[in-house]
Amino acid sequence: MASLLQVSCALFIFYSALLSSSLTTITAVFSEELPQIVAANRREKMSRLHFYFHDITRGKNRTVISIAGPANGKIGDFGSTVMIDDPLTIGPDRSSKVVGRAQGIYGRASQRESAMLMVMNLVFIEGKYNGSSIAIVGRNEPSLNIRELPIVGGSGLFRLARGYALAHTIRYNPNTGDAIVQYNVSVLHY
Repeated sequence: MASLLQVSCALFIFYSALLSSSLTTITAVFSEELPQIVAANRREKMSRLHFYFHDITRGKNRTVISIAGPANGKIGDFGSTVMIDDPLTIGPDRSSKVVGRAQGIYGRASQRESAMLMVMNLVFIEGKYNGSSIAIVGRNEPSLNIRELPIVGGSGLFRLARGYALAHTIRYNPNTGDAIVQYNVSVLHY
């Protein structure tokens, strides 16, 4: 009888310890520094990318949709905001090979110029960068011939990315709002 009592007590203590350890909060270090040798072994690379961004505002295959804006306003008015899922292609033709998507939002952020605030991810679906993305947040004033947009991060092969994208509109239809924009991207990454 004593051995059954001892086994029961031992099991009770074991399960109590197991349960209490699963309820215990584990404190983690808020931050830590990598040793110099680990940080030094990571080599930064510069990649240059070239592609075309297709903004299609009408039709069954549209890639732009209005999500907010002033009452009785139209796309392009101050405050108008759109969501995009634009194809990125190798060439300027819509039928060119798609290498990625520009996904995000942009809104008219100036009352005077046609400047927009762009917040988007360039998500790549082809080649070496398949599954990687570049994050862009910045001002885009389409009336300028060439605009510079900052790269503020990335994922996959573009983790810890920084750099810039140069945008140049090669075709714009003022009747529909459709646009084809050439992008030349210089990105530093590990």
